Parts: sequence; C-alpha cells; structure tokens
Amino acid sequence: MLRASSIVPLLLAATPLVAQEVLPFPPQPSGSVAGRTMQESVYSPLPPARRLPADAPNILIVLIDDVGPAQTDAFGGEIHTPTLDEIATQGIAFSRFHTTAMCSPTRASLLTGRNHQRVGSGQIAELANDWDGYSGRIPKSSATVAEVLKHYGYSTGAWGKWHNTPASETTAAGPFDNWPTGYGFEYFYGFLAGEASQYEPMLVRNTAYVETPHASGGGDAYHLSEDLADDAIGWLRTHKALAPDRPFFMYWASGASHGPHQVPQEWADKYAGRFDDGWDAYRERTFARAKEIGWIPETATLTPRPGTLASWDSIPEAEKPFQRRLMEVFAGFTEHVDVQVGRIVDEIDALGYGENTLIFYVWGDNGASAEGQNGTISELLAQNGIPSTVEQHMAALDALGGLEVLGTGKTDNMYHAGWAWAGSSPYQATKLVASHFGGTRNPLAVRWPAGIEADAAPRPQFLHVIDVVPTIYDLLDIAPPRVVNGVPQDTLDGVSFASTFADAGAEEVRRTQYFDIMGSRGIYHDGWMASAFGPRAPWVPGLPEGIHEWTPDQDRWELYDLRRDWTQSEDLAAAMPQKLAQMKELFLIELTKNNGLPIGGGLWIPTFHPELRATPPYTSWTFPGAITRLPEFAAPALGNRRNRVRVELDAPAGASGVIYALGGFSGGLSLFVEDGALVYEYNLFEIQRTRIEASGRLPAGRAAIEVETDYVERRPAGPLRVVLRVNGTEVASGVIPVSAPLGFTANDALDFGRDLGSPVSLAYYDRAPFAFTGEILGADVAYLGEDADPDGPTERQVANPVPIGD
Repeated sequence: MLRASSIVPLLLAATPLVAQEVLPFPPQPSGSVAGRTMQESVYSPLPPARRLPADAPNILIVLIDDVGPAQTDAFGGEIHTPTLDEIATQGIAFSRFHTTAMCSPTRASLLTGRNHQRVGSGQIAELANDWDGYSGRIPKSSATVAEVLKHYGYSTGAWGKWHNTPASETTAAGPFDNWPTGYGFEYFYGFLAGEASQYEPMLVRNTAYVETPHASGGGDAYHLSEDLADDAIGWLRTHKALAPDRPFFMYWASGASHGPHQVPQEWADKYAGRFDDGWDAYRERTFARAKEIGWIPETATLTPRPGTLASWDSIPEAEKPFQRRLMEVFAGFTEHVDVQVGRIVDEIDALGYGENTLIFYVWGDNGASAEGQNGTISELLAQNGIPSTVEQHMAALDALGGLEVLGTGKTDNMYHAGWAWAGSSPYQATKLVASHFGGTRNPLAVRWPAGIEADAAPRPQFLHVIDVVPTIYDLLDIAPPRVVNGVPQDTLDGVSFASTFADAGAEEVRRTQYFDIMGSRGIYHDGWMASAFGPRAPWVPGLPEGIHEWTPDQDRWELYDLRRDWTQSEDLAAAMPQKLAQMKELFLIELTKNNGLPIGGGLWIPTFHPELRATPPYTSWTFPGAITRLPEFAAPALGNRRNRVRVELDAPAGASGVIYALGGFSGGLSLFVEDGALVYEYNLFEIQRTRIEASGRLPAGRAAIEVETDYVERRPAGPLRVVLRVNGTEVASGVIPVSAPLGFTANDALDFGRDLGSPVSLAYYDRAPFAFTGEILGADVAYLGEDADPDGPTERQVANPVPIGD
C-alpha cells in the first residue's frame, strides 16, 4: 500500500502530469485535421490531459463549530463522539493544531491557506468594517482550495455554515461573487450567516433561497444537521452515478455546536445527571483523563479558573437544575452532529471511496463558546451587549413550559460560560480569546487508509488551520497558482505538514504564528508564546468599564516557554523582559504584514460603533406585494432606528395573520392581526415582550397601516416609542423599554404576509407561518429624521426572493 511519503513521487514517475501556475487551464486543442471534405480530413481526438495523479484522493473536510478539546471523549472529554474517535483511531490526530479563536476568520483561513486578516476576515462578516484586514471579503487574489481543485478536475461541494459573505450581499438579488459558488464550490446547501435555528433555518441551495424545510410551529420532526447530512449523502450518490471518474472535494460544516443549542429531547436525556457536580469537577476529570490516554503530557498543568468566572459552588441551588440542563442539551446536540458526520463517512465507505478518501476532521473553528455568559435562553443578548439576569431567563423559561423546553425551537439557549471554560480544559480561555489556547487549540484527526497508517501517537507539531490547504496541494503535487481567473494570487501563509503523516516525530514545519481577535492577541515563535489577553473577557456580561478609552498600550503581556509549559501556566514576563520585548516586536511585524492593523480593529463595530453595523445603503424601500426572506442584516433596521412602515392591504371581515415580521422567536418584532385586532409585538430575546394592541377591529376592505418608531432616548439599547395608525388615525401606541442595538437574529429575515422561519410571537407559534388571510398589496419603509441620509442612495425596489404559495 502506498503511503503519504511515497505515493506522489511514484505516481509522478509513472504518469506525466500537467503542472499549471495559471488557472484555468487553456482549452485542449483538437488532434484532428480538417480537410476540404470529411474524406480528406483526419479525425484523431487527443486523450484528455492528465492534471492529477491517477489515484488522486477524494477529500472531505469536516468542521465542527464552537467545541473545545475537553468535550469529546476521543481526547478525554465526556461527550460521546464515535465518528471523531473512529477517524482518529483509523488514522492520526494532532494535539497542537490551532485556529483563530473566531468562526469567519477560521473558515477563511482554512479554505485559502492564508492568515485571516490577510484575507479580510479579522472579524465576523456581519461586523466587518472598512480596514483591509476586517473587510469581510475574501479577495479573489486568495483563491480557495475549492476553486483550485475544481480547475484540476475535482467535483466540489459545501454544506452548512458559510459565514464568509458580506452581510449586505446575502439577499436573493446577490451579487453572488462572494457566495460559496463564487469561490469554487459547484454545489452549496446551507446558510450564509453565522448560525441558524436547527428547526426553522433559512437555507440556500447554490444561489437561491429555498422554502423553509420544517413543519409549521417549530415541529421537531426536522433537524438541520440531519438535513445537511441527508443532502451530502444524496450528492455523493449522484456523484457516484454520474461522475465516478472524477475525485470529489467536500466541505461539511454544519454549524453545530454553535448556538442555539437545539436537539430532540432524547439526545439531551442521554446525558441526564452526567454533569450534576458542575464545571469545576468536570474540568478536573477531563484533565486527568487526557493525561491518562496520553493526549496531553504528564507534565501539563491545569490552569486555574479566571477570577471573573463563577465557580460551580457559587451558583445558587435553585439555579443549578437550569445550568445542568443547558449542558445536557449541549452534549446531546454535539453527539448528534458527530453522528451525522458518521452517516456521511459511512456512505463514503459504502460507495467504495473510503480507502482513498482523505478526511480532515477539525474539532472546532475556535474554542468552546462562552457567549452564553451566565446561561441563556436567547444567546444574542450577549452580542447586543444587553445585561440580563439568570432569574429573567428562568422566569421566561417557566412561562414557556420549564426545563423540557430547552433545546427546542422555543429557545435559543446556550450554556453557562463555566461549561465552555471546562470544555477548553486544560487551557485558560475560550472562544474569542486569541491569546490563550482555550480559544485557539483545537484537535485535528486525519484518516486516509491509502496514504496513512493508523497510529495512536498524537502528533505534537505546532500547526495552524492555514496549513491544511498547502498540505492538500503538496499531496497532489499542485503548484500554488500564480494567477486564477485572471487575478494574480497572494502567496500562501501555510506550510505542508504531510511529513507528519508517516512520522509522529517529524520535524516542526511551523516556526512562527500570530493570533489576533478583537484585541486579544499572541505570537508563537520557536517554542515561545507571548500573549496579551485583551480588553474584554467574553464570559463577562456587558461591556467592560472604560472600554471606549481602551488602547492596546494598556494591556499586560505574558510570556510562556511552551517547550516546558504545555498550558501557558507559568508567566515568565517579569523574569525575561528582553525576550518578551522581542516577541512583542515580532507580533507587530506579523500583524502589520498581514493587514491586521489597527490593533483591536475587530472591536470597531460591536464595541465602539454599533450604529455602523452592516446595513443596506438605503434609507427607503418599496416592497411590491408580500415580499419574504429578506435577511435581517440586509433588511431595514425596524427595531433600532427611527422609521415608518406603511403597508397597503385588503382585509376581509375578521382578518387574521401576520402583516410583517422581522427576526424570530429568539428575538424580533411582528405586526399581526389577532381576533380582528391589530397587534404589534417587540420580542426582546424572550426575556421581555412588549405588546401594543389596538382596541378596535381592523376594518374590512382596503386600508393603509402605519407603524412609526421613534427614540424615547437615543442611546444603544435605548427605549423606543411605537405608534400604530389605520388610514391615518392613531389606534394604539406604547414604549419599548429596551431595544436591540445590533439586531435580533443572525439567520432570520423580514417577511411580509406571513412569518416564515422561526415565529416571532408566542401568540401564533403553533399556527406559524400564520399567513395573512387578506392580501398584502405593497409596503413602503423609510428611515426618518437624522437616520435618513439624503446624500446616499434613497430607495430600493425589492423583488420577491421566494415565491409565496399556500
């Protein structure tokens, strides 16, 4: 059997290949010679040009979201992940593989082989800004691995979470250059945003939104992870039937276990009682087990809990059942997605592809997520910077039906940050912390029976997610192209680690790597690590005091000798100031050459200027008819800007249904007719619902409905006054005590005439999408006063993204 160390040279010796630094390949000339007549002509087609080794492997990259190294039982954790364990057992695993500490940046780096800020991904796509390193656009000068492999003859497909398209470009009108199909994927089925409801997702197939594939009212018969696996299996079968001579490249990144943590109850119930003793005890157990199985060295030290993070013993007894159940739901959710990966791998094996399929199973795009903070039933509270209490969440949960509701379509729950910290054991931090390995160190398992012999010895080489693409090119003997589709290419930042496939003790290939997310930063070089935690801890609710005056010069740097200190447990900064100074200088050099300046640039929108979040460049819109599925980040900001919505409709006597809705059950606003009365509801992330209801009934016939929103006090999350009018007459008004400054959801939409996706209001949850029984003739939306920009584009005519049918 050929191994990674020998397979490519032997194949190259046997078969001449076409090396190509300019893609696409030129058209193959005809081998035939045309004469005056067919009798005088020579018909002799040339054989197809060989551009790949005869046994070029199929490739599957699996990326799991928001999980930490101490969560999977494959490496010492307590969540059952049979597929990850199988891939590691049948192949090899890497214990010092690293990501960027954030989702969009990691994905951009994984697919391009370049550092995240160098490809415009210093922040998530929705919070991009105008600096090059934070633009939210992967430049065409950094072609993805899918684009390159497609030109070499691979069939390419992607599933699940994308999160690398500018939010303003995610409507059904495009442009589509920055969608997956614009980056080399011939097929895509998934969602463009950073997260999605597992029961009511808003999905795209290629470049078209599809009808919401779920039962009305958030029925649990559908689950997104299962759907994505089903679709990938279907694609594999089609490939086997129609293109068996072509290798395939698959990128499956379901979005689990990112919030919301949602899974059928039986999966969560498998873990009932497993975490009753809390996160401190969990961390101790998994640390001991990781040592026992040899995943981390015996000399590793368990780092202490940060002082800003609650201990389990400090949690009130009345709250502990809530906190335990949140972890049980997460565990079931995580096992469930790993099982879906297993279904795909089983299909690959059943179709006869298993022996020669190279699988990269990346356990986490960052560390475990502490964005649930104190435990939440609606996780976007944290992103909006709105403080809340656990009591508020528990009270809302009790109103919905108690702990059993957690993990259903009625909650967008995420667990307490203590569970995330424990899940990132034995390291100090979590997701969003780039300075310490709890945010960046994620296990990688690789299986390739034709090229890798199974070896239980963990690979200890210091690697980064940017190294995957160069490894693929190395194994295929593909020269990184200098020009792709007419665009000169940036050089790769990653290096191949194919040498480690056959040798656990192979020489280090990566000497230097910088890390930087939202002001949290670090630099690795030749076994040393310098770290600056940054201005905020993701597990602390709200914004730190004085954050708006923060500069990087205020931060304290730490220094670690990783050759003796696996977990960054012994700070040597005071003892070795000269070494620290050298490392800090190297960090600034690396950050500068990778377009990372200004330091902390990713904080510009979410912390310093939330009013500059990604929004369409319009101040007014005209919607002809019942338009649906306009993604929230590309829709009018109806819940935090001065605006007026005017809807023309024709209502029958006793009308009912949704006139328009923005967002979902986890947070949003809706105007609907119930029992003949006009109702406006503002759902502040489930913990506070404001209902404004007209006293009279909506008249039958044609009518003009107006909803005017104004500031009571203009400040982030400040109160709003809402006035309802029918045919110019005020019929109701009220005050929204707290508003959502950034937005309600990551992956829901504005709908007219019905509430597709996740229903905003409990009033019609079981009747969703609660279609309006009359006819929506059209609507106009306009920003008012200082929120209207007379110098910019003023109006957009919106075509219907998804056909409306009964």
